[in-house]
Amino acid sequence: MKTKTIDINAKEWFDKINGNSYFSANITVNFGMKTAKNFKMPFQYGYGDHFIDMATKELEKVKVITDLEHYNNGGSQALWAYCKDRNIILRTHKQANCLKRELNY
Repeated sequence: MKTKTIDINAKEWFDKINGNSYFSANITVNFGMKTAKNFKMPFQYGYGDHFIDMATKELEKVKVITDLEHYNNGGSQALWAYCKDRNIILRTHKQANCLKRELNY
């Protein structure tokens, strides 16, 4: 399957009592095409753009991404750079200020 698009849609909830942020996300590969596949990322800790990093790991796990560059310091190539190098359209969106019950994709 040739990857043409990657769409990551996340919802974020902030736990005011403990001061932590959580998210869940849905990843769609090849949105709107016959080869479209969806992957769900469960409720987990993270804030800011952390959902993109975790989506990258999920895409590696399910073998959508097989040749991501990994560095000696433990880091890896950013998803935006990976997509740019391969002419893959990357769209990310995070809906902030959600209710906890809304985070189940």
